[in-house]
Amino acid sequence: MNTTTTSPTAVLVHGAFADASGWAGIIRELLARGYSVVAPANPLRGIASDAAAIRSAAGTVDGPVVLVGHSYGGAVITQAAQGLDNLAGLVYVAAFAPAVGETVASVQEPFPQPLLASTVRPTPYDAIGAIGGPELVIDAAGFRETFAADLPEESARVMAVSQRPLAAAAAGEPLTHAGWTDHPSWYLVSTEDHAIAPEAQRFMAKRMGAVTEEIAGSHVAFIAHPAQVASFIARALDATA
Repeated sequence: MNTTTTSPTAVLVHGAFADASGWAGIIRELLARGYSVVAPANPLRGIASDAAAIRSAAGTVDGPVVLVGHSYGGAVITQAAQGLDNLAGLVYVAAFAPAVGETVASVQEPFPQPLLASTVRPTPYDAIGAIGGPELVIDAAGFRETFAADLPEESARVMAVSQRPLAAAAAGEPLTHAGWTDHPSWYLVSTEDHAIAPEAQRFMAKRMGAVTEEIAGSHVAFIAHPAQVASFIARALDATA
């Protein structure tokens, strides 16, 4: 259990097709172990604007922070690191970690196409608050297998009908900063992920020189196995204290 007052605050950043409530199990675990946690909303409108929102939220925390990103949230924390003076480290949980000039779409192109590529759908309407184009959602029929295969069917069904869409333009927006080039990083690979190919995850983790571990779980292994994932995050918090 953490007992120091200098430990960074974990800033948990959710990804696409979800919201901050997905971190509930992780929040309970970290709070019970004595860590400070915040879980701001990720607007899911575009890399630059989403990063600005997370940077603003993290910048108000008193003391150092460790940004923890899941899925698309990983790209957001990578960009949000720019100008965040109290940043101590970055943790990626089955997340995108693009380099400067890359997008969440381009970084995974060399690797096996995940199931998400065939189950994601554009909406017939434009994404409000984005630079243009539709929203993206996961087809409800394929949601559990794509996103949450290790969760009960009832839980996945609720997530499918309450998913928060990602503006399609966000997937093609290149990063202008990569925080992992000058901050310590950690990466937890989900080996049964059908949204981001595990091969792509391992590549990104190796490229950034991250402290890397693997978990046998779906894209949302942090929901299915909160104690194990919280322990991984806690190790990063302790290392940056």
